[in-house]
Amino acid sequence: MINPTLAHFKKLLFDTAYPEWMWNTVVVSVVATFFSLFASVLAAYSIERLRFTGSRQVGLGIFLAYLVPPSILFIPLAFMVFKLGLYDTRWALILTYPTFLIPFCTWLLMGYFRSIPYELEECALIDGATRLQILTKIVLPLAVPGLISAGIFAFTLSWNEFIYALTFISSSENKTVPVGVITELVEGDVYHWGALMAGALLGSVPVAIMYSFFVEYYVAGMTGAVKE
Repeated sequence: MINPTLAHFKKLLFDTAYPEWMWNTVVVSVVATFFSLFASVLAAYSIERLRFTGSRQVGLGIFLAYLVPPSILFIPLAFMVFKLGLYDTRWALILTYPTFLIPFCTWLLMGYFRSIPYELEECALIDGATRLQILTKIVLPLAVPGLISAGIFAFTLSWNEFIYALTFISSSENKTVPVGVITELVEGDVYHWGALMAGALLGSVPVAIMYSFFVEYYVAGMTGAVKE
């Protein structure tokens, strides 16, 4: 019989840089999510509500950009990261993660904005409201479930991202949890399974907590996004 033990958690938290990996992951995920949501809200509102020529094609093009594999994008992105002197910094990840977060979040918010009656905006325009006032005071309050849904999606992808974090980060203190656990707890053919499993468990807790708090908004946002 194997007795339960917390020794692996002790090793993970006090004998490795896991707390720093966790902090890096939180900072990168939160900042990249906010950047992506801000850009996605402006893009989705412009495409869906301003009704300019070719807006549908632009929306389709943005969604198709999400389908480009990260394994192809990381080569030109790596060149830009090196040229800008961002290699081995958190900014390298913060500025590259929106390349795959913005397209899907924009598509998701487009579907949700489409479900909001356009007559509300027409009435506001007649009363003299600007487009910015309409967006901030009418559309966004009604689109909270869609915003939360897109935010959860962006945060989860940022939290679990591996390829960019492995490519653009080299020093142990700047690594994120997915990369740090794999690269620092595997020594050649020696796998520290206890610490690996403890790291995987602790790394999944923040995402699980987020889903438990916002699951109703997440479902409502996804439902609104697929409505025609």
